[in-house]
Amino acid sequence: MARQVRIRVSGGWYHVCSRGHNRETIFCCQRDREHFLELVEGMRERFRVRVCAYCIMNTHYHLLLRTPEANISQAVQWLNGSYGIWFNKLHERSGHLFGERFKAILVENGATGLEVSVYLHMNPVATKAFGLGKKERAVQAAGIGTPPSREVVERRLAKVRTFRWSSYRAYAGYGKAETWLDRGELLDRLGKTEEEQTTRYRALLEGRIRQGQDEDLWSQVRWGLVLGGERFARKVRGRIVVTVQSRNRRELRRRRDFDEIVRMVERRKGSKWEAFRDGYGDWGRDLVLWAGRQFGGLKLSELAVKVGAASDSAVSMAIKRLQQRSLQHRDIRRAMHAVTKECEK
Repeated sequence: MARQVRIRVSGGWYHVCSRGHNRETIFCCQRDREHFLELVEGMRERFRVRVCAYCIMNTHYHLLLRTPEANISQAVQWLNGSYGIWFNKLHERSGHLFGERFKAILVENGATGLEVSVYLHMNPVATKAFGLGKKERAVQAAGIGTPPSREVVERRLAKVRTFRWSSYRAYAGYGKAETWLDRGELLDRLGKTEEEQTTRYRALLEGRIRQGQDEDLWSQVRWGLVLGGERFARKVRGRIVVTVQSRNRRELRRRRDFDEIVRMVERRKGSKWEAFRDGYGDWGRDLVLWAGRQFGGLKLSELAVKVGAASDSAVSMAIKRLQQRSLQHRDIRRAMHAVTKECEK
């Protein structure tokens, strides 16, 4: 089975989510949740991670973490393993408690981290019962939904304000923060005094509650791994090792669009694309196809349409032809190397 690529960054912000096997319940009672938070505190001490926010649901949990030592995998693996062993023993069960590998999305900075914390804290009301299930949010995002009634809004607000198993009460000033919860870096963005910070955070989240959950945040996630701007994503992508076993490997390699690749090859050829696009066997044309496959993540069928090839197999043969010719012609090897270097910047 393909494995999710894991990005390890010193000082990185991560949104971590882990679900029960087959979405089964992993928190059955108050003691389960209390012990999990005890382990979260233990993870913080053992691995020196910073726990910035959390939310515990019945079938899954969310954490917003920072990793000064680039050890996200070790920390969360220890947390899940420790809790799984404890849970199985207490509830007299066996087998894996958690499903597939936990998700860890690298978040760009504290500003984006603030948005992630709002999403995380809204999880208790992000359900169909509160009018914020997946279908309802999709309708709202399309701008065709109706505004929630006052009664529904009040139910949502009451739920998040009284929900014990998230860090929202600490952020909004409704309750005392655990000693191990690192709120400072996020709240400092909202004001100078604690009263000002908690008031603004409360207004930020509860304003979203009234309007309906905003899905725009997650539309910005790239390859299921990185949440942030284009420059940040490019920087991170350069540090990712992609293997045959890596999930999303094609998306991770989608570095350049077709027009960019054409311009690169034009510079190598010293002529315009129109001059060699239709030249069967022309190494420039074949180089565009090869680079489109390697660095554009384009399918053979997509490339066939772009160059007017007769079939997918014709594109595949052109790429193989280029690779074979490069063994005998140094100029072609140099052009391939130059394009590769430019694409991987």
